[in-house]
Amino acid sequence: MARKFLYVVVFLIVLGIAATFAYRFWGAQLLRQAMVPSADVVALAPPGSYANADMWLARPDKPGNPALWTPEGCQAAADPKAAVFFVHPTSFLDRSAWNAPLDNADANGRAELFLRGQASAFNSVGHVWAPRYRQATFGAFLTSQKQAEQALDFAYRDVSAAFDEFLKEAGDRPIVLAGHSQGALHLSRLLVDRIAGKPVAKRIVAAYLVGWPVSITADLPRMGLPACSAADEAGCILSWQSFGEPADPSLILDTFDASNGFTGLPRARTLMVCTNPLTGKPNDDAPPEANLGALIQDKDLRNAHIERGRVSARCDGRGLLMIGGNPPDLGPYVLPGNNYHVFDYSLFWANVRADAERRLAAFKP
Repeated sequence: MARKFLYVVVFLIVLGIAATFAYRFWGAQLLRQAMVPSADVVALAPPGSYANADMWLARPDKPGNPALWTPEGCQAAADPKAAVFFVHPTSFLDRSAWNAPLDNADANGRAELFLRGQASAFNSVGHVWAPRYRQATFGAFLTSQKQAEQALDFAYRDVSAAFDEFLKEAGDRPIVLAGHSQGALHLSRLLVDRIAGKPVAKRIVAAYLVGWPVSITADLPRMGLPACSAADEAGCILSWQSFGEPADPSLILDTFDASNGFTGLPRARTLMVCTNPLTGKPNDDAPPEANLGALIQDKDLRNAHIERGRVSARCDGRGLLMIGGNPPDLGPYVLPGNNYHVFDYSLFWANVRADAERRLAAFKP
């Protein structure tokens, strides 16, 4: 399982090298031309039954479960107390279609690599369930075309159907919600549509909506859970977006500011939820010594190991997480604007693991 940990393969090569240089010289418009599909959205039939094990990238009974990977010195719990519903980030880069086919080998392979680097942080607290879903392609996030909204709606429908099956399989276990980027977006909608004000809300240990902006005033009031206010609080939401300095978050904030939140209010100029993953506290500042371990790929890119005390983090401005200290040299894999988006989990992997354990210990049904 660990022998192919290469979570920076095609996804990072495309986004980190081609997109970075294209953006520097020609700007966001070229990115849109290169990545946004020109075809119409194809209406998707409802997904197959998520009672079928093949509909999941990770589940407790899956052979070779990628979410069970751990670096040396860590181990997945044999009989964890909770159940984790994890929604992976965008791994479909094709501009020939707005939504990924469920059997797309490249997208599924990259998604499994993301599970090793992200969902694995939660395997000490719960059995991890991660669905295949007909995710929107990367280009859907670079345009305001109606087709992009339709593609995201189709993707969300799959995630919602998977969540229904997850609830059946999880029994009465406490629940951890976690995702990244597009996955965090779908979990945000899930909180509004399926969890807020319903009995299942009392079972949520925490919701890790990482790599997706959450407006404190325009989104949070409809999501049914508060932002986490303390490191040992349960039943709350965590979110952060990692940047180096000097940061240019315009690719994210331009689209964010042009939209309305779940409350119907505009998101423009609103503050975003920023949880410092090193401390579990909002709007906090922590030195490198607080970092229990970043997940760093080995030189041959075939495995990864933990390095302590390298990366600091502080919440700044409207709610960006600014990293410092002595972060690893990630070369061209940092996205335009000093955006460490792809590494939102791995830079703080051991702290995220400890955070989930702490919140589960504090959870009271």
